Amino acid sequence: MTTILEPDICVIGGGSGGLSVAAAAAAFGVPVVLIEKGRMGGDCLNYGCVPSKAMIAAAKHAHHMRHSAAFGIAPVEPAVDFSAVHDHIHAVIAAIAPHDSVERFTGLGVRVIQDAARFRDADTVVAGDYEIRARRFVVATGSSPLVPPIPGLDQVEHFTNETIFDRVERPGHLVVIGGGPIGMELAQAHRRLGAEVTVVEGASALGKDDPELTAVVLERLRAEGVVIREKTKVVGVERPETGGVRLRVEGEDGPDTVEGTHLLVAAGRAANVAGLGLDEAGIAYDRRGIKVTPAMRTTNRRVYAIGDVAGGLQFTHVAGYHAGLAIRAILFRLRAAENRDVIPWVTFTDPELAHVGLTEAEAKKRGGRFHVLRWTYAENDRAQAERATTGFIKLVTDARGRILGASIVGANAGEMINLWALAVSKKLSVRDVAGYVPPYPTMSEIGKRAAMSYFGSAARKPLVRRLIGFLRLFG
Repeated sequence: MTTILEPDICVIGGGSGGLSVAAAAAAFGVPVVLIEKGRMGGDCLNYGCVPSKAMIAAAKHAHHMRHSAAFGIAPVEPAVDFSAVHDHIHAVIAAIAPHDSVERFTGLGVRVIQDAARFRDADTVVAGDYEIRARRFVVATGSSPLVPPIPGLDQVEHFTNETIFDRVERPGHLVVIGGGPIGMELAQAHRRLGAEVTVVEGASALGKDDPELTAVVLERLRAEGVVIREKTKVVGVERPETGGVRLRVEGEDGPDTVEGTHLLVAAGRAANVAGLGLDEAGIAYDRRGIKVTPAMRTTNRRVYAIGDVAGGLQFTHVAGYHAGLAIRAILFRLRAAENRDVIPWVTFTDPELAHVGLTEAEAKKRGGRFHVLRWTYAENDRAQAERATTGFIKLVTDARGRILGASIVGANAGEMINLWALAVSKKLSVRDVAGYVPPYPTMSEIGKRAAMSYFGSAARKPLVRRLIGFLRLFG
């Protein structure tokens, strides 16, 4: 028997974005139905951000044990229990899971349906024995690991981020296809936990970030023993008779092979659009995802799409940002538009790599005068005390000093980028940053010193010096 529901909002997908919409709507007393066919919390909690950062944390402890001599502490080679690392990862997931659980959202007043959802027509979604006719729909189905059509790959056992964290035994030699953030984070983590690691990337590793900063990260990873083969295309995968995996590759030096014991495919993400009945609902989409306006509205005006499935930047915090835009439009009829210039991102390698706003290259493309300001970690007292002197901050400002973008490579870059995300979103200038007082000694001082360097040229101008000399005459 079919049960008909007529909520104000129907959310498809129980990941970060969908949960944010459902929680916000319920908080305002709006009837809302949430449909999720898999695990609540989505990719970030179960397969992505949370488990990867838990593994990175374990790997960082092992690394510190090996490199403690500079602090007067005898270094030791850690005895890594990979099964215990697995338990640590899943304990972290379990600690966070109740916040995203069916029980919690039911308690908030959300009607949760655990089944697959599809549009029957432009106004109706079907999920199991339920038929939902909502005033507005929000599609937040996220994305899944992209497995490229490499000959032989489907015949060889391989991992993605959805399966790699289930391992209880350390890989002997992990081969990673893909040198993006996921591939590089997990490559370094596995290397620090004792595995041999080779990364194969068809273009440039961490190619979406400023190459001046990525060079610092790649140098560190190579120094730690991660083999990174850039501009190398994988043309075939096979399983040797001796076991393991063999990649046939073509690079700048011609054809070659790469062998290992295990394979991780980290070649990007694909939007989850299959099986949703988007054609029946009149919702346009392509291979990148659902097509949306800056207000996150689809070609069906009753339907919004947010997060990874909307085909833009694929980060958990972006899904949350999109959720806020959708709530503003649906509940309050307020104008809302995505502004990608204010969205930060972080690659959690060591050193970390963080960015918000325009890069130097993007500023050049947009034209007009701009300034680039830099300050190194080595010139910061806290960084010296922590022996974390690798890295620098790079600011891009317009001709009048307004902050257009910031990139940081170094320790705690992911935390430090918050200030610059605020500065970019609020259109602050280097004068605003120069006027705030950071506590000493902190690494945040690096950013202020970079901002103050904007005024360095003014101190050398003859006119300014004559003015100071004139004012001295008055005592």
